[in-house]
Amino acid sequence: MSVVTKRLGFFLIFDTVLSFLSFLFAYLLRFNFDIPQPFFEGLWFYFPILWALKIGAFGAFGVYRVPWRFFSLDGLQRLAWAHALAYALFFALFFAASGLSGNTLPDFSKSIPVIDGAISIVLIGALRVAKRFVVESRARGGETAKAIAIVGANENGERVFRSLDRGRYAARFFVDSDPLKRKQRIHGLEVVGFDEFKGLAAKRGVTEAIIAEDGETSLKEIYERLSEAGVTQARRVARLDGEYEKLKIEDLLARNPKDLDKEAIAAFIKGKKVLVTGAGGTIGGELSKQAERFGASELILVDSSEYNLYSIGQELEKARLITLNVSDREAVDRLFAQTKPQIVLHAAAYKHVPLSEANPKSTAINNIIGAKNCIDAAIKHSVEVFTLISTDKAVRPTNIMGATKRVCELYLQNAPSGATRLAAVRFGNVLGSSGSVIPRFRRLIDEGKPLTVTHPEITRYFMLTSEACELVLQAASLARGGEIFVLDMGEPVKIADMAKKMLALANKPELGVVYTSLRAGEKLYEELLIDESEKTAKYPSIFVGKPTKTDFAALNAQIAALTQSSDEEIAAILKAIAPEFHHNKGA
Repeated sequence: MSVVTKRLGFFLIFDTVLSFLSFLFAYLLRFNFDIPQPFFEGLWFYFPILWALKIGAFGAFGVYRVPWRFFSLDGLQRLAWAHALAYALFFALFFAASGLSGNTLPDFSKSIPVIDGAISIVLIGALRVAKRFVVESRARGGETAKAIAIVGANENGERVFRSLDRGRYAARFFVDSDPLKRKQRIHGLEVVGFDEFKGLAAKRGVTEAIIAEDGETSLKEIYERLSEAGVTQARRVARLDGEYEKLKIEDLLARNPKDLDKEAIAAFIKGKKVLVTGAGGTIGGELSKQAERFGASELILVDSSEYNLYSIGQELEKARLITLNVSDREAVDRLFAQTKPQIVLHAAAYKHVPLSEANPKSTAINNIIGAKNCIDAAIKHSVEVFTLISTDKAVRPTNIMGATKRVCELYLQNAPSGATRLAAVRFGNVLGSSGSVIPRFRRLIDEGKPLTVTHPEITRYFMLTSEACELVLQAASLARGGEIFVLDMGEPVKIADMAKKMLALANKPELGVVYTSLRAGEKLYEELLIDESEKTAKYPSIFVGKPTKTDFAALNAQIAALTQSSDEEIAAILKAIAPEFHHNKGA
């Protein structure tokens, strides 16, 4: 039996009992506790009618849809209006029946429903308020409960307070950044500012906070202010039923771009045939999901990994799945000829820096030849828009992977594209991707091991996968040909600081951080622009990098040389194509 069914059954039973007691007491009051026999007979006749009308009115006004821990002034209003409707219908039926029956109905005093209505509202309302009283008493101070603060003296915060139950948490006070709310009280708890919170947290034994803030303050800023007070354990509202999600590092690093134009993305994607390469990867998979969400008429998903393609196919069952290696020129050409895509999102690439350092030729062929094959096929088969997924590692690259991506950008910017609009989108790390540091840190935490960071000063740009992919599609909608769009990734993040925050959030600071050394191809600071951006695009979160012109015939010859070279020769050829490449070979 579901919780909703149990709750409905409980209330029906007790509302029936209370309604009868109320009706009986109304009779007793009306007749000074000595009910005449004719009227006593009427009690049994009229009560079932009034009860049926009340239950029906309660249903009509949604009284039974309000969980009693959330019963509030709105619930009382619903209860009052339901009673008013029930008693109005009762009087209407009584007078109509009296006229039709010729006064043969049992004796009845018309003042009884008035008295009964007042008593009924008090009793039935008290039943619901009683639960809230018990829940809120527990929320204020259970002996064994964890002392917490609720961040947000607002409607969400008030709901959080009312949802605390079973002595799991004991709320001590509300915290809010609005000075106008200071010293106010919500359910008997004082509202304090973050400055006051610093001193009060330890004094009142607060070890955790539940964040219900719904204003302009970011989760990152709230968490930093909580941390200053020594409270590093935090949860955020997940569902208003007493369950809250632990704050994750992704919550603190999320960018949430305010200029995201979903209408522009929908206009770009809707009704179009979209082909995504590397669709089994983190970025390719998310691009595929969003393309479907924004109304693509057909999805063609391409990946060389059978398992990855199968996995994304389980989520997008209507997509067409094709296993193919993009470095196979003839296979790519057949694919474009057969499917005739209108939009191509090229995410297929080797992205792991250490593996690319160990396998330079394979990386060059997969990344550069693969991109070249797809760009050539897109031009040949009149694709409307081709978008290359690039990386911040292509800016003054120090590793093979970044250098190959820079070569892809150069080929895209200088290829004679005809009617096809070619563009690249460059951005930093996405949170939680298969090669990201965050899953590795989580695994180490679960294993009870210290977090390893290559250098105390190493920094990276981060963005949520969903946010990055939405901005990729938004940038692609702006393509006119040859652009390198650069996403605003916000401020770079020190990996060491991120590691310490993850340990604090997991309540395992004792594991600590261990520094190793920079790996081959790794640099301390990533960049997003080679030079200052040429201009800001239509949206502040997207920039357009300056185009780089080069001899296209010479570029083609150099790329062809990659396929005939050994692993040892790849770096020199990449350096010849992209002089800004300074290879860091490590120790």
